[in-house]
Amino acid sequence: MSATFATHDTLHHADVPVPQAPVAHSLWGTSIRFTLIATLIFGLAYPLFVTGIATALFPHQASGSLILKDGQVIGSTLLAQSFTSDRYFHPRPSAAGNGYDATASGGSNLAQSSAKLVARLQGDIDKLAAQNHGQPVPIDMVTTSGSGLDPDITPDNAVYQAPRIARARGLSNDTVRQLIARNTTPRQFGLLGEPRVNVLALNLALDQSAH
Repeated sequence: MSATFATHDTLHHADVPVPQAPVAHSLWGTSIRFTLIATLIFGLAYPLFVTGIATALFPHQASGSLILKDGQVIGSTLLAQSFTSDRYFHPRPSAAGNGYDATASGGSNLAQSSAKLVARLQGDIDKLAAQNHGQPVPIDMVTTSGSGLDPDITPDNAVYQAPRIARARGLSNDTVRQLIARNTTPRQFGLLGEPRVNVLALNLALDQSAH
């Protein structure tokens, strides 16, 4: 009896198909292939495509919005640079210790309650107020931008500097103000942003007006 039942059990189990283990895929191989494909598409092909389109449609902007004078690059409309002479418009102050160096871009991260910031602002305000007695100092003349490299100033800032430049160049105030008005960029589409004046472009126009 026992032998018979054992035989039947053996036959019964032999008829049941044994499931096969799934083929294991290499996790490392899949990861490496995906990384290579993603790098080629998003790290090489897409940037080259976008750069090519930008260069074809907007060559000046794609090249860094560089400004040339006598065939030499003298700056970019995207980055502020130092002007200290009384004959030129000055940009906003920079929080970078070494001026308007693009590698040192950033703000001071000082809070409004910082005694150091308050002392610096008050000192700058007092110095600027001595140039135009009774005239309020525009806020962007004493505050830095988030990047510290803002190439633009407000029209009020430029107008505040006009008397100094007029005296240094022997021009009338009206002449300098007209130059500012011609070089003021309005809001984009009449809605976006604020009116602004590019300091480098304005200073170049100032030099050209003297010829």
